[in-house]
Amino acid sequence: MLKKLKLVTFLFVALTFFPGVSFAEMKIGFVNLVKLIEDAPQGEAATKKIEAEFSPRDNAIRKKQEKVQKLESDIEKNALVMKASDLSKKQSEITKIKRELKREAEEFREDYNVRRNEELKVLQKVVRDAINEVGKKNNFDLILAEGVLYTSDKANITELVLKNLRSK
Repeated sequence: MLKKLKLVTFLFVALTFFPGVSFAEMKIGFVNLVKLIEDAPQGEAATKKIEAEFSPRDNAIRKKQEKVQKLESDIEKNALVMKASDLSKKQSEITKIKRELKREAEEFREDYNVRRNEELKVLQKVVRDAINEVGKKNNFDLILAEGVLYTSDKANITELVLKNLRSK
């Protein structure tokens, strides 16, 4: 953030006090970071990796949910013919499983989010490195990402960076 502020300040001072310097001489590009992260093959690989890592836990949670539904359905169907003690036991079992399910689902979400954020951090570095590589290779003076209100197709280098990411 501080680097961006310094850069903007520098550009403002340069344009104000040195009339020979203009944006026409600068090569400026824009990248859509969201599109890069979503469409990068490295992002797809990370998503598949996380899904494979968490699918056993997800399946276990789904099976418990199905068990609860089956028990509840059984109670609904047989409540009138069941003994009060059996009905109470089944309801207690359902309550116990629901508590476990809630705890497991919460832990699953937390673990999944932590793991997703770890992979996102790695992906962001890969994308940033690709942007820098494209910038240096194509002699860009400035590449912007966020906070841009308008950019022409000529300045949008997102596809160029994606091409670079796909080649890796």
